This record gives sequence, structure tokens and C-alpha cells, in this order.
Amino acid sequence: MKSDGERLPDTGESEVVILAAARTQIERDLLDRWCRSKDVPAGYRTSGRPDVLDLDSRILTTRLADRDGNPLLLPVRVAWLPAERDGARRARFSDVLALTNPRNPNTLIQKWLVGRSSDRYRIVVAASAHLDDLREQFAESEPGRVPEAASFARYVTRRAVVALERAERAVIGDRYKVPRLVAEQIMDSSSFRQRLDTIATEEHLPRDEVDARARSALGELVAVQSRLVTDLFTQAMRPLHTSAWTVHADDSGLESLRELNRTHPLVFLPSHRSYADALVLGDILAGHDFPGNHLMGGANLTFWPLGPIARRTGTVFIRRSFGDDTVYKAALQEYFAFLLSKRFNLEWYFEGGRTRTGKLRRPRYGLLNYVANAIRGGRVDDAMLVPVSITYEGLAEVAAVAAEQTGAPKRPEGLRWLANYARSQQRTAGNVYVRFGTPLSMRAQLAAGGDPDLSGSPDADDPAAGESLRRRAMQKVAFEVAVGINRNTPVTVNSLVTLALLGVRDRALTLDEVRAVIAPVRAYLDARDAPQGEVGLLDREGGLARVLAALTDAGVVTTYTGGDEAVYSIQPGQHLVAAFYRNSGIHWFVNRSIIELAILFVHEHPSDNPVRAAWYEAKNLRDLLKFEFFFPDRDTFESELQKEVELLVPEWEWGTPLPTEGRALNALIETGLFMSHRTLRSFFDAQLVVAERLARRDPTLEVDSAAFLDECVAVGRQMLLQGRLHGSESVSSELFATALELARNRGLLDRGDHTVAERRHAFASQLLAVGDRVALAESLDVSNRKADR
Repeated sequence: MKSDGERLPDTGESEVVILAAARTQIERDLLDRWCRSKDVPAGYRTSGRPDVLDLDSRILTTRLADRDGNPLLLPVRVAWLPAERDGARRARFSDVLALTNPRNPNTLIQKWLVGRSSDRYRIVVAASAHLDDLREQFAESEPGRVPEAASFARYVTRRAVVALERAERAVIGDRYKVPRLVAEQIMDSSSFRQRLDTIATEEHLPRDEVDARARSALGELVAVQSRLVTDLFTQAMRPLHTSAWTVHADDSGLESLRELNRTHPLVFLPSHRSYADALVLGDILAGHDFPGNHLMGGANLTFWPLGPIARRTGTVFIRRSFGDDTVYKAALQEYFAFLLSKRFNLEWYFEGGRTRTGKLRRPRYGLLNYVANAIRGGRVDDAMLVPVSITYEGLAEVAAVAAEQTGAPKRPEGLRWLANYARSQQRTAGNVYVRFGTPLSMRAQLAAGGDPDLSGSPDADDPAAGESLRRRAMQKVAFEVAVGINRNTPVTVNSLVTLALLGVRDRALTLDEVRAVIAPVRAYLDARDAPQGEVGLLDREGGLARVLAALTDAGVVTTYTGGDEAVYSIQPGQHLVAAFYRNSGIHWFVNRSIIELAILFVHEHPSDNPVRAAWYEAKNLRDLLKFEFFFPDRDTFESELQKEVELLVPEWEWGTPLPTEGRALNALIETGLFMSHRTLRSFFDAQLVVAERLARRDPTLEVDSAAFLDECVAVGRQMLLQGRLHGSESVSSELFATALELARNRGLLDRGDHTVAERRHAFASQLLAVGDRVALAESLDVSNRKADR
């Protein structure tokens, strides 16, 4: 018989009380035998039989209340292990078929294992503590509260359970770190009880009713993790991503993340492109023995059997909306603070849902605010935010996402949906790339952003000013996370190919023509040192043809082979799908595209100070695109544009006149690469649709967003048929919604302002001018002219 646990120094003459966490008589017999054996650590041995108490708060209430002396409490339990297979001890479905849980076997199996398989169990010994120390710590944790025997017994029980869990993880690995007795700890917390007291007083509610609602809310929220279900769920769900993709994970920084996790909770914030994101990321982290993340999910995925299973693997299902339910909000905030204070890792998608366009969506701040509040309130010193980029070469679910953007209803999640999704995942879709950004200190980011609670700002005492500063600080945090994700998002082969095909309207290109478009793009990416996927495939014999064949097989590209040579174009009706793949890496080209259009602006509008004029136009373009992409502050943006100019005209110093008239434009043409018509045109086209529809409306009437977006989809199709829009990817409810948000930000939805009508027309005129400039860029694109020949 072996034992595992913490080895502490000799306890001297202290009396030892064993706290035995036994669930069956066999376990209690094993613990009793262990207490009498030489396996007891030397520091805990006594001359006589040690006092053994069941680890049960009801028993400890009476046995510890009037206990004399200062005994040393030593928690112990029996840990049962699965059989070792392939060097790992994990539960399998064969265990379930045998009607047993190898981590919690029934009495008959326990008896069999004790007699025949001693390697399948361990005596786990946790860290000990003196009774007086625990009483003192309990009093400090509940200041101003009269100690109660029952509350103290629950406190000792929780401390013992947590200590045993920690000791057991030394045997089974950190991957199986799970919280215990969470709802009980939260309901026993003095700070939470005080908050419930305040809610009951302010809302004139009976205290018992508030308590009941809090327990109910925690019952919804708290993930009841199971090690057995975690093993089985991982085994069952792995084919959903391993069959579809080859996973490429940059795990070079994971070891340092593990070290960081020993002192700080980690908050993983991945990009969200697929339902499989959590499976892909979870598999990588489990392979490096990270404890399972508490994944924040929406209540739309609570359907049977996925919901109950996911909840037992760490998914926290949060109501989509809880309005004025202050009790639920308090329970959620307290649960967050509890998990962070115990260093449990969290995970959610700060975009609020899967991207519909392939690029990052605007962030949602709600859950980030809960982390910030835990830091502001002193519940946790800091939390480390980990940006994670998950990028797929192909996704079966994109077709449904694209259809929703043109009016198709979203299919509700359920059993049929799950079966269809599992079936679609059996099709090979290429590679998936997972990259981890540099972790960000939430405390440091908030302080740097001017958060009044952490930066020492004098505005902290002014509620309105303080709230404004907190909001701006949170926006800065979200921006840094988004930048961290984008910086680690690689450009894939499918992104390059769709970029080429979408940039030539609906014309078909030969292999050589596609290659002519891609070559300068790759040279630019190399110059920028931008991360790239397995793009070396394009340099191999037949590599580009294989990529196009895979896209054809997926229904995104159509191939015509009836002539002299094969030609390729976007499959009719699949432009939004193709745009999804293009947009996954589009952020790498935004600044380049802005520089192009700014230089063309100066070419069309000669100025005594062309640099100032170009910078003025660049800022206008940045303002048009600020709801689509993540731009830094003015000074950083100017510095980034300067680097783009240096790639074109290395000798030009920012802020000085152009070396020669037209030098910048000539340099653009010489590169053989114009990007604005390939990257930004669909966004400007969507904005034009919104601007023109607003210009035609009575400015005194309120704009109903849902009806207006439907109108934009219908009129956008008309403008596409008229040739006023470049491609079908511009007709997107997602792009129209963002353009409407831009209009609202500009005050173009304000009623009662006599200047609104004029400003709406000016907005439409501005976009028409930008569109003409994009068309000029297209006409100057050398790679495009090669494709024309």
C-alpha cells in the first residue's frame, strides 16, 4: 500500500487528529490500516492510536467545538485510479460499459482492486494544520462575525477537501483540478451575504426569498465538474476536430504559462470562428497538463445531452439576458471572483459569438468587467489575459453563417443540429492553427488605461467621471487583447487564394494568373514578418492546383476545364464564404490599403504639403473603418503608417516633403501590388448602401434597425445587379449592421437636428469618392493587369 501527499516537518509533541474522507467501509478500513502502519509520515506518528474523525461538517461541529488542546488536523482519503493504458490513466467508455467509474468504483470493484490490483489506489495525505490556526484564519476571513460551531466546521471541511484535492493532483495531474463545495462557500461568504442583505433592503424583498433566488442562480451557474465525464467527453469529442483538421499549435510559450498559472489565474480569450474552438484549445491545454478551463457559454447550448455533459466538464452556462435581476447578477459576479481567487482558469469568446465575416468582431465587455471588479475589490490581486488565435483553413459551418447574413434564419441548436454538425466534421478541411499571444496583466492594463480605482486618478470620487474612465480603460484592455489575437493570426493558403479570386469581380483566372496575384502579396507578408500558415505548399509542384481543387471540392470555387486550360472563379452564391476565408488574415493589409488610398488622394488633389494631406485622408479612412478593425491611438497609428511608407520609399522620412513628385505613387506601382480593392472594397460598398438608404429617409423618423437592415439587404442585391457594388460579399447584414453603428456614432440617426439630412448626403458623397479611388487602385494594380491578359 502506498501513500501520496505533502511531507511536513516533525510535529513534535502535537496531538494528531486524522480527518478521514471515506465514502465506503472499504475506504475507511484502508485508512484505519494506514493509520496503524509505518506508511504514516514520521512527523504524524503517535505512541497510541490516533484519533480518527470522519470528514463531515455535521460530525466536526460537535467534535471540534469544545476540543481541548491544539491538535494537528491531517486530512486523508483513498484515491482510485483508472488502469494504465498507453502510459496514461484515463477513463474509457469500456469502463462505463462495465457500469463502474474507475475514479469512484462501487464497493464490489473496490474490494476486487484491494485484493488484486494495488496499483489502482493510493492513500492521499494532504497538508496539515493546527486547530488554533484554523480558528484564527476563520475569524480573519469573517471579520465582525460571531463564530458559529457549524460555520467553523464547514470551513474546516472545505479547507480539508481543497487540501486533499491539491494533494491528489500530485498523483493524477493538474489537468484534473476541479472546484468543490463552491455554492456552499459562496453562500457562506460574509461579503456575499452582505450584498444579499443590501439587495433585500433596497428592493423590499424578504431575506429568505433573496437567499432562495441566490441558491437557485448558483445552481444554474456552478459547473459541477466530473473527472470521469471530462475523460469520456474528451474521448468522444476529439474526432469532431481531429477528423476534420490537422492541428498546428505553437506551444513554445505554454511552459511559461504553466509557471505563471502557479501564481495567477489565466483568462484564455480565443478568437471565435467555430463551435470546435473550445475542443481544439481544450485538447492542446490538456496535453500540456493544464487544469480544465471554466468555459463561459450561452444558455442556447444547454440542450440534452450536450448541456448536462458540458456542465460536468467545466462549462458555465450564463443567461443571454438577465436584465434587472440583481440577485442573479450578484451571484454571477461572486462566482467569477471565487474562481479567480482560487486560481481556476477561465475561457470565453470576448467577441460575444462566432464571427460572421471571418475577422474579429467588436468586443463585449460584460465578463471582462467581472474580472476587473474582482481586482478592484481586492478579491484577487491580478489575472493574466491570454489572447489566443484559432484559425481554420476550412470550416463546414461557414455556409450556414453566410446564409444568415442574407436573411436566412439561424438554425436552433439541438439534437438534430448536433448530429448534422458531427456528420459535417467527418470531412477533411485542412489545417487549424493555434497560437498564444503574450499574456497581459489585467491590473497593469487597467492602470495604464486610466482606471480610477487602480491608477490613483483624482476623478475616482466623481461617479460620472470615474465610470467614464473605467469604460475607457476597459476598451483599452479589449483593444490590447484583439491586437494580441490579430498579431498571432497567420495568413492561410485559402486566405491568399480567395483574396486573389474575390479581387477580380466574377472573372475566372488561370493558375498562372492566380499565382501572379499571390506572389507580391506573399512578398509583402515576408517584408512585414507576418505569420503564415503552410503557404510553402504553393511553392511545390502542383501545390496551388491542389489548394484550388480542395476549395472546389468544398463548393467555394468553381473550376472550368472545357477549354485550353483550367480556370477558376468563386462559385456563384459562395462569395460570403470566400470572404470569410479572406478576412481571417485581412488585418495584415489594412494599413497598407489606407496608405494606397491616401497616396491616390494626394495624386487627385495636389497640395503644397502632400504629406499633411495624405495624413489627413488616412485619418478620415481610419474613422470610416473604426468599427470594422482595431486601430491604435493616433500617435501609434501614425508610426504604423510611417513603417508602411518606408516599405515603399525607404529614403523618405515621415514629415518631410515627398522626394519627387509622384515618387510614392510610382513606388506603389513598382511593387506590383495594390490591396485596397481586394481588402476594403466590400466594407466601403456596404457603408455606401447604408449611407444612401439613410440619405433617402425622412430624418425626423426613427430608424428601426431590424427593418432597416432587411431593406439594405434587398437594395444591396439590386445595386449588385446594377453593377454599383463590386461583389456579393458586400451584401451582408453583418456589414450593414456595423455601417449603421458608424452612422449612429456620427450622429446620422439623430432626430430633430436640422443638419442631419445634409450630413447624411455628405456621408454618401464621401463614400462614393472613396469608391472611385478604390476603383483607381484596381486599375493601377499590375497583378490585376497580368490577370487581364
